[in-house]
Amino acid sequence: MHAQNKVSGVVLAGGQAKRMQQQDKGLLLLNGRPLVSYTLAAMLPLVDELMISANRNQMKYSQFGYPIVADQSQNFQGPLAGILAAMQVAEYPLLLVAPCDTPLLQSQYLLRLLNALTPETHLSIAFDGERMHPVCMAVKTQLYGNLYDFLKNGGRKMQHWVNQQQSVQVDLSDVPEIFININTPTELDALEENLKK
Repeated sequence: MHAQNKVSGVVLAGGQAKRMQQQDKGLLLLNGRPLVSYTLAAMLPLVDELMISANRNQMKYSQFGYPIVADQSQNFQGPLAGILAAMQVAEYPLLLVAPCDTPLLQSQYLLRLLNALTPETHLSIAFDGERMHPVCMAVKTQLYGNLYDFLKNGGRKMQHWVNQQQSVQVDLSDVPEIFININTPTELDALEENLKK
């Protein structure tokens, strides 16, 4: 990558995982590997620095060898708070974002998010042909102040914030299965069975 196109990356692992019986999703094992390790592996070839957004079990996450960033405020809830925290410390002007619970994501598909950005667009969002997946995005860190104000004023919904930006949808309808995410123990078991076939 050219120096001016260096990229920071963050894996979002800060959620409460209510449907996962409060277990920390990123640390659950899929075929013997923590879920977060799949996303880290997919991002690693594309970024010049990598961090994990986590609000609990930070010692366990630190064992993966990447910096841990926590939400700035207890009042800021949801993935946007994790993105804001990563933007604040990101060394580079582009931030690649992906969640810890989509183990089928691969580098080549995340690369499409980076390639879709232009000087006119501030963020690119994955689209599976039916719906957007805003937690898979590439975003310019110059939006830090804008996102900070959005959260400070009570905004929470990712889609609301995204709709206010110069954004582009990235068509990943050829590989919708990469967005399979793990929300319940049953889903985790089912995916593990499918991967063994």
